[in-house]
Amino acid sequence: MDSNVRPASMERITTKALAEAFIEEQIAAIKAQVGDKKVLLALSGGVDSSVCAALLIKAIGKQLTCVHVNHGLLRKGEPEQVIRVFREELGANLIYVDAVDRFLDKLAGVSDPETKRKIIGKEFIDVFAEEARKLEGIEFLAQGTIYPDILESQDGIKAHHNVGGLPPELNFELVEPVKLLYKDEVRVVGHTLGLPEGMVERQPFPGPGLGVRCVGAITRDRLEAVRESDAILREEFAAAGLQGKVWQYFTVVPDFKSTGITDGKRTFDWPVIIRAVNTRDAITATVEELPWDLMKKLVSRITSEVKGVNRVLIDITPKPCATIEWE
Repeated sequence: MDSNVRPASMERITTKALAEAFIEEQIAAIKAQVGDKKVLLALSGGVDSSVCAALLIKAIGKQLTCVHVNHGLLRKGEPEQVIRVFREELGANLIYVDAVDRFLDKLAGVSDPETKRKIIGKEFIDVFAEEARKLEGIEFLAQGTIYPDILESQDGIKAHHNVGGLPPELNFELVEPVKLLYKDEVRVVGHTLGLPEGMVERQPFPGPGLGVRCVGAITRDRLEAVRESDAILREEFAAAGLQGKVWQYFTVVPDFKSTGITDGKRTFDWPVIIRAVNTRDAITATVEELPWDLMKKLVSRITSEVKGVNRVLIDITPKPCATIEWE
């Protein structure tokens, strides 16, 4: 049987009891696969990699080394949050790698979304290989791949940096304990493992990060516009009581400009596009209807606080026919 195909008989994990059974099964599988060898984990701090980390810690403890790579495509304050939660609160063996310039230099001038994803994926693999060479006995690379990643890669919808294995010259074997789970199941498992509420219910975040929300060729100024507008959106959603009630919400800044007026003078700046969707499994998604008062506040804050922006738009397209992310 194909190990990347979810068995038809596999029951949807909706309860603590089902999650406990899954955890017990995966702990045994991880121990059988890894033995006494060491594992390197790509820890983004998102739901999937966090649950993957918790499973591995429960199964093999100090044999796990977590690596958090700051590729410059993370949300505002995210690297600091990951370090605080995992190193200080959870006591994980965490290595922090500042690779911002490395990634952004590689991505300069690249506009095709699949090419961007592949560059980011390759750089991740290269970074992990470099970190592994600094450590002794690393034989496995753990990843928080989930089932929608596999399905969308097989269907040719997207290339995912954490699907498809490693280059043959690298001697890492993959460990992917949650790869047959949907996002809602991953959350149930995370709660059952005792991970913090804020971590388990955290919004999904793509592997390429803000790189697929800075549509087209990434520039540092437009990337900052995405980062700052995203932070405002999350602040206002929390203030409006929508945090945890809307599955995913984010901003996109495309690579085109339009004419506007600021302080009586002509501007030629970018638009910010708001996307807010609800879904159970990330395979289909509906658009969240946002209160008009909230929209007006978002427009006011984003156009006045985010440099280089003069319009705010909203994407009301469901999945299908659109994907959740723009790239």
